[in-house]
Amino acid sequence: MPDTAPPPDHATAAIPRFALYGEQTRADNAEFVHIELIETRSRVYDWHIGRHTHPGMFQVLFLFGGEVRADVEDAVWECRGPTVITINPAVTHGFDFAPEAHGYVLTVDQNVVFSAAENQADLYATLFLAPLAIDLAALPDMRARLEALLQQLLAEATWPQHGHTLMLDWLARCVLLLLVRVHAEHRFADQSGRSDFELFSRFRAEVEQHYKDQWQVADYAAALRVTPTRLNRLCLKLAGKSVFDIAQDRLMLEACRKLTYVPASIASIAYELGFQDPAYFSRLFKKQSGMTPKAFRSK
Repeated sequence: MPDTAPPPDHATAAIPRFALYGEQTRADNAEFVHIELIETRSRVYDWHIGRHTHPGMFQVLFLFGGEVRADVEDAVWECRGPTVITINPAVTHGFDFAPEAHGYVLTVDQNVVFSAAENQADLYATLFLAPLAIDLAALPDMRARLEALLQQLLAEATWPQHGHTLMLDWLARCVLLLLVRVHAEHRFADQSGRSDFELFSRFRAEVEQHYKDQWQVADYAAALRVTPTRLNRLCLKLAGKSVFDIAQDRLMLEACRKLTYVPASIASIAYELGFQDPAYFSRLFKKQSGMTPKAFRSK
């Protein structure tokens, strides 16, 4: 989390408005996506990016190493990588980077956010309602996924090929959606209590490992060293479903995937999912989905 410090006095200073820092010209492309390394622009300005805004542009700073002093609206954040900072078009901001700072700066036109399907736009909006500093220190896997996508974005931007604009758009949306997930998990943990969230995360990991074994509530509770009652209460609190329902949902999700993508008989799929009786699998699947496995596969 950022540490706040007294902001500098900006009352008398006019705030520059840029497309990209130091550039007045705006790209004609309504779905503009731009990515660059932190050092590409910062080194030119001696690692100091003065306060400015980006009208119509959303910006995300991915600091994967080093430090930055971020001047954001009326606060100063002292951040160390790996941290992600989100900025909406109205937010006045500036950065002072340590020379060893490295990472990426992703800038997207507002249409990339708002021209998405309505539910997607609502998802992305959670990142930009107010400036955020999202700590990735405890999430090495997520950092790796983000960095891989950003590397692909940079490669695509550097060497455009057929479908260039669409590829940039898709990759940028993937990056934003991963950030939405991280932010949601942080909020979830803060609201529910860190220990409860960690226990629930361990439970979901056990489900992933054992749903084909069709474990009962007592099996999951024993593996987690808690009582079945506590585990059920936790799942109802955080997911709105019982332990049994969560495990069944995961089993049925896998059944749907296999019926869709695996060219095997329904009986074979039933056995693979831990059912001894394919007929029972078919009855359960119909109860859960409203149709038989055969009808689901045909649809």
